Amino acid sequence: MTGNLTFEDLEALVESGEIDTVLVCMVDMQGRLQGKRFHAGHFVTSAWQETHCCNYLLATDLEMYTVEGFAATSWQRGYGDYTLRPDMSTLRRVAWQEGTAMVLCDVFDHHGHAPVAHSPRAMLKAQVARLEAMGFSAVAATELEFFLFEKSYRDLHRDGYRDLQPLSYYNEDYSLTLTSREEDVMRALRNGLFASGVPVEGSKGEAEAGQEELNLRYGPALASAEYHAIAKHAAKEIGWQKGRAVSFLPKWHPDRVGSAAHVHISLWSADGLPAFHDPEAAHGLSALGRQFLGGLLKYADDLTLLMAPYVNSYKRFQKGTFAPTRKVWSVDNRTAAYRLCGEGSAAVRVECRVPGSDMNPYLVMAGMIAAGIAGIEEGLDPGPALTGDAYDGKGAKIPASLDAATEAFRGSPLLRAAFGDAVVDHYAHAADWEQECFDNAVTDWEIARGFERA
Repeated sequence: MTGNLTFEDLEALVESGEIDTVLVCMVDMQGRLQGKRFHAGHFVTSAWQETHCCNYLLATDLEMYTVEGFAATSWQRGYGDYTLRPDMSTLRRVAWQEGTAMVLCDVFDHHGHAPVAHSPRAMLKAQVARLEAMGFSAVAATELEFFLFEKSYRDLHRDGYRDLQPLSYYNEDYSLTLTSREEDVMRALRNGLFASGVPVEGSKGEAEAGQEELNLRYGPALASAEYHAIAKHAAKEIGWQKGRAVSFLPKWHPDRVGSAAHVHISLWSADGLPAFHDPEAAHGLSALGRQFLGGLLKYADDLTLLMAPYVNSYKRFQKGTFAPTRKVWSVDNRTAAYRLCGEGSAAVRVECRVPGSDMNPYLVMAGMIAAGIAGIEEGLDPGPALTGDAYDGKGAKIPASLDAATEAFRGSPLLRAAFGDAVVDHYAHAADWEQECFDNAVTDWEIARGFERA
């Protein structure tokens, strides 16, 4: 159970009038919570068993446009229904919304016979099940970086997003002075999530003006993805309540540092021991841990699309910004794509620094587990750890564009074996559409550069 309510608790709270609304949520391709608000009385009577949604919710882009060309659904197929089946172990209060509870759902075909394979939650659950069959579980934690802006979403939308002023005005990395000025949002976020059963560790100023980082406690991979999705949803809602815009766009300004979503991961054995830890091995990293890391490195290109799903995602990969540019690993070195943390201790783990703040945590963790399993099965070794500055031309480059990452993803035998051809084709098609939309756009940069001079 990752939530903080049982069904019996909810029934009592509905009876007393303390809870009157239940959010029934699924996770879409973009990692967002989508769904319905039920009157709590109806939910505890019948909707707790299942409800339905249009199957276009797993076949749209960021703007909810009905993209042509998906095999799973289309205008030709009439955009039918999916069945949403609440996972009652995720039932929780929504402390930042009055009288509200929330539950996450698994997505099934219309008749409820089979999970929808390209549902992000199903994709991660399938990889977790593969690990369990091997006698392991994945433990993970994520970091959420984002910017706080002076104006609200509505005001910025009306302004055409042209007057983007961060809430603070100089680098606030670890600053207790500047982050005090953002506590109206951040205190409400920390406390709201904690009261909703999301294990918050804390927050800090990040390495740019108006940039915050929220840290969530580690947990089983599926729970960790759940916490991340809920926290991101809460940040936007609480920001709105406070009259501020909260943005997870990875690179909103060419001269500003981007926002990441680092993922920490390790494996535990069935008897609850840290499988990455070997006190006799170099860095305290076991042979199994090295193999897992070897898989992450070998299949880094295959995974990049999952970690950087949009055109803007690739603007973040710049030298000297703490975002990686090279497919290398290191020991406690923030210039590399993969950083070994907790060296020599039972907490030894791999931190993946590639994902941007726009990533879908379910897809990223599913991909990392699939690559790690391949590393174990193939007996891969990551080679020696990099020392020094990874920006200094050491190691092969991370794919530098959405096009390049999409082709690596589409052509990946590893991911086709792990997820299935239909799933890979589905997400590759979504990426193709994203690239096509950008290719058809005319940007402010092009106009300013060439309007007079061309």
